[in-house]
Amino acid sequence: MDKKTIRLAVFVSGNGTNLENIINYFHDDKAVEVSVVVSNREDAFALQRAKNHGIPSVVISRKQFAEEPETVLSAVKDCDYIILAGFLVRVPDYLIELYPNRIINIHPALLPKYGGKGMYGHHIHEAVKAAGEKETGITIHFVNNELDAGEHIAQYRVALTDDDTPDTIAEKIHVLEQAHFPEVIEKVIKAE
Repeated sequence: MDKKTIRLAVFVSGNGTNLENIINYFHDDKAVEVSVVVSNREDAFALQRAKNHGIPSVVISRKQFAEEPETVLSAVKDCDYIILAGFLVRVPDYLIELYPNRIINIHPALLPKYGGKGMYGHHIHEAVKAAGEKETGITIHFVNNELDAGEHIAQYRVALTDDDTPDTIAEKIHVLEQAHFPEVIEKVIKAE
């Protein structure tokens, strides 16, 4: 064993399909481990997914993220990277400073379009539809101190038709996320 295992903390707020995909992708990879799942919501189904795979999880409220850095840092202390997989809390500056270019987010739009405050989940798909966009996609990026403004790692696009609805747009985005997020994570964390 000349290289240590790369340990990931995955931050989630909801259902956890991207979490499940990441866990399955790295399941047989001895060099990478999903070490902890952190959620700001105790009712997030992602926590059940973590439990099903025997991965420890912790719930840290939005208020704790803002006011109790020691709680957050304790949860991620042994981790090399933080992966945001549908995490709907702004990452605090203290975490960004401790993990420069080691916090990776997936955003369900082609940034810089449809990013920033209020632009998450279905709100994005509704805005894309309302604007009559002919394509949309996902952006995988590093997290910095500005919302959705970190350096892009990769973007993947999908064509839209006039018949698309916010729901069908969401389905197309989900397909892109499942196809690309884990492999992009792997390229970043194994590049060193």
